[in-house]
Amino acid sequence: MGSGDYHPLHIFLFPFLAPGHIIPTVDMAKLFAEKGVKVTIIATPLNAPFISKVIGKSKTNDYNIHIQTMKFPCTEVGLPEGCENSESVPSQDLFQPFFKATTLLQDPLEQLLLEQRPNCIVADVFFPWATDSAAKFGIPRLVFHWTGFFSLCAANACTRLHAPYRDVSSDSEPFLIPNLPGEIKMTKMQLKPFIASKEKSDFSKLIEEGEDSVLRSYGVVVNSFYELESVYADHFRNVLGRKTWHIGPLSLCNKDAEEKTHRGKEACIDEHECMEWPETKKPNSVVYVCFGSMANFSDSQLREIATGFEASGQPFMWVVRKNKEDGVAWLPDGFEKRMEGKGLIIRGWAPQVLILEHEAIGAFVTHCGWNSTLEAVTAGVPMVTWPLGAEQFFNEKLLTEVLQIGVPIGAKKWVETASVDAVMDTITWDAVEKAVKRIMRGEDAIEMRNRTKVLSQLAKRAVEGGGSSYSDLNALIAE
Repeated sequence: MGSGDYHPLHIFLFPFLAPGHIIPTVDMAKLFAEKGVKVTIIATPLNAPFISKVIGKSKTNDYNIHIQTMKFPCTEVGLPEGCENSESVPSQDLFQPFFKATTLLQDPLEQLLLEQRPNCIVADVFFPWATDSAAKFGIPRLVFHWTGFFSLCAANACTRLHAPYRDVSSDSEPFLIPNLPGEIKMTKMQLKPFIASKEKSDFSKLIEEGEDSVLRSYGVVVNSFYELESVYADHFRNVLGRKTWHIGPLSLCNKDAEEKTHRGKEACIDEHECMEWPETKKPNSVVYVCFGSMANFSDSQLREIATGFEASGQPFMWVVRKNKEDGVAWLPDGFEKRMEGKGLIIRGWAPQVLILEHEAIGAFVTHCGWNSTLEAVTAGVPMVTWPLGAEQFFNEKLLTEVLQIGVPIGAKKWVETASVDAVMDTITWDAVEKAVKRIMRGEDAIEMRNRTKVLSQLAKRAVEGGGSSYSDLNALIAE
């Protein structure tokens, strides 16, 4: 089945309103469109221009990708207008009403389903009610998960099927995740706090509803490839009984530099300026540092990171959520001057896929978000793992223990990443220095890099003709 084949199919894609969910959904739209499928992305008026711009830079913009807008009901739940803008992150105190507002999208979605009657809707797991909405019109609903098979299996074992955390005497005592291949151990501190809580918050109820909706949906679409986590893909399908298609890495649908540059938000640094800096460095010598769009670090933690990198002596490119107006109080005195030519600080958003693919990048310090994890694997870059929240502690286990392409920095506590006031582990500068030196110059550094390079080659083969993800995408369209 080649590019441009015609299919009388119409698919709705309905991403959650956050960059980490919207970006892979737009990539998915390109994949379907390349197969001749008509795609409609459901968006709010504020996010539609961002999506439109990304599609406009794509080589698939001649294909059938449409955007349908629905007003986000901010004022109905007491939220400020524009709170769903993908350029910003809702503060922690707005999270509950924000998720409540998403449930009010059910009626307008059903109106669109009634009017357009698509053949299928792929809706984010954070929209559990979409399963019921699709069922009203006899339309299959597929769940799109933002993570991979390993974390889906681990989360099911820890929270839905078993409760191993109940058998430990303290939050820091390790427990074995039952009925999960690989003898993986976790601690209670690394799980979402509400999992072990007897009281159910609105958010914990949403998570449970999302898991229930997976069981009632037509199936699950996963941004992964079989060769990366085959044991857990088989476990998810055959043991847990989920109907699943793996169609990733989705980022690989972006073929040229322009597409990769404009994937996501508007970069705060010129592409040429960003790429010129590593051109002066040796292959595999630069550490790239980025913690995604949600993480909030204190100034004191940022200073520890800076001190650790200076002590490591390793060139670095560091993306921080700071503006010029924030000054440099979060940096050690004289840091930027001392690091001239040795380190590049990027304030805001950076073209991550493009950076990771540069031959000078030798390691990636990451929060272990699934998009970042998969992008690094695809680029063949090993990782220093610094999980914060969500499913990131599971992803760390996959990288460090199963695939053995990561070095843990020592984070131990799950936190609400969007909260400025979150009580995080303090990772000291010497821990940063130690992890960076190990992944760049340690005894097993070359082996980790080689393993990651092999996975990179497998990722690229997976999306080519006859590859595992290519075949699963065709099978999904055919079904």
